[in-house]
Amino acid sequence: MILRILVVVASVICGILIYAATRPATFRIERSLTIAAPPAKVFALINDLHAWPRWAPQDREDSTMKRVFSGAPSGVGAICDWEGRGTSGKGTLTIVESDAPRKVVVQADWVNPFKTRNMNEFVLDPDGTGTRVTWSMTGPNLFTMKLMSVFTNMDKMMGKHFEDGLANLKSVAE
Repeated sequence: MILRILVVVASVICGILIYAATRPATFRIERSLTIAAPPAKVFALINDLHAWPRWAPQDREDSTMKRVFSGAPSGVGAICDWEGRGTSGKGTLTIVESDAPRKVVVQADWVNPFKTRNMNEFVLDPDGTGTRVTWSMTGPNLFTMKLMSVFTNMDKMMGKHFEDGLANLKSVAE
């Protein structure tokens, strides 16, 4: 009887692992929000990594967050190393593209909780008297994330992070 239970449990675990392995190799998360401020004002808050602690959700979620800035003061070449003990992890942000006031691309090189590289893209489109900000992130869908996605909706979970960040950005910009 115990052997049958072990075989069933092992089969279920193998099935979950096999299913997780079939998940897509990359992921994309995207959220948008209209902010009642001109594109140039919103762009400045994204293009300057020194301004991120004012609106980035990880700074509000993790009180241990520490940032060290280097490289250019803003725009292409601006660098921010971050580390926190909470959910924020550890890594480096680097602005790799800056097209005022329309687009900022930020490379996120994670060291902890796992080593990976994600690309964050902020696209700013005029929307009446305001700005429609679209924040997207793409990257490799690591096996750990594939496995987590079997049990939770990763888009919904990470999307909440983006929605909070955009709401914070709106509050600061307006």
